[in-house]
Order: sequence, then structure tokens, then C-alpha cells
Amino acid sequence: MSKPKEEKTNVMRILDQKKIPYTAHAYPVGDAVLDGAAVARLLGQDPAAVFKTLVVKGASGGCYVFDLPVEAALDLKKAARAVGEKSVAMLPSRELLPLTGYVHGGCSPVGMKKRLPTVFHESCLDRETVCVSAGKVGFQVEVRPADLMALVGAAIADIIVEGIER
Repeated sequence: MSKPKEEKTNVMRILDQKKIPYTAHAYPVGDAVLDGAAVARLLGQDPAAVFKTLVVKGASGGCYVFDLPVEAALDLKKAARAVGEKSVAMLPSRELLPLTGYVHGGCSPVGMKKRLPTVFHESCLDRETVCVSAGKVGFQVEVRPADLMALVGAAIADIIVEGIER
């Protein structure tokens, strides 16, 4: 009997092509919309090691990517300072797919249509690995932060609201 073929996302293909080691994780997707903390629980992962990818638009019109732990909230003022903008605002959902090639809940810092300036929360440096979306709802990849940041050219900054977990 042949083994069923594991589904590969474009993110996984890019990691394979760049010879970056990763562990693929899949979780069941139903009708309910899952938040990042629920995804972390389904994967048996520490929520502090599962990072969400958020896309914002700056006052200048430029777009930026921020990756932070799923239970943390993005501090828009800190985010703006991290990328040298006067202010930033969350990108409207309808603009996410045309800009990145990803849908809400499946947005990955890897393999976007256009390479955007990317900033990871500094806590990723405390982790041996972090999980990020594999570019499709229901799939995550676990990667060493240094490999991930080198691949996407990411910077590090304190970008979260202190004392608030969502």
C-alpha cells in the first residue's frame, strides 16, 4: 500500500526550495472561525510560540507585515515607529488577498505576492521554533525564527500592547 501523499502549500514548497527545515502541522477546519489561540490548542503548541501575521497600511500608503504571538495585540503606535511611519492602520480584509495572495486566517509572512517590509515581535528570539501559517487555513509550519526572519528579511521590534492578551 502506498502512503497517502501529504498536502504541500506554497509556503512549504518555498521552505523546501530554500532548504529550510520545518515541521508541517495540520488542524481540522470546520464551519467555525478559529482564532490563533484555538489553533495553538489544536496543535498542542504554546500560544506564545504560535505567531499570527498581520498586514497594515502606513500613512505614506506603504504596506507592512507584523508577526506576533497569537494571544498578543499589535500596538499600532509601536508598529508605526518600527517601520518609520507616522501611523499605521490594519489593512481592510478585502485588500488582503489582492495584495498578499492570502486569505484572512491563512496569511503567512512567507511567499506573499510582493515582498513587504516585515517585523517580528522580539519574543521570537526566546524560542527554538515558532509556528506561522503555511499559507492556507488548516496548515501551519514550525520553523526556527532565525531561518524564517532571514528568508523574509524581517526586523525585530517590541510591537505588542503590554499587559493585554486577546
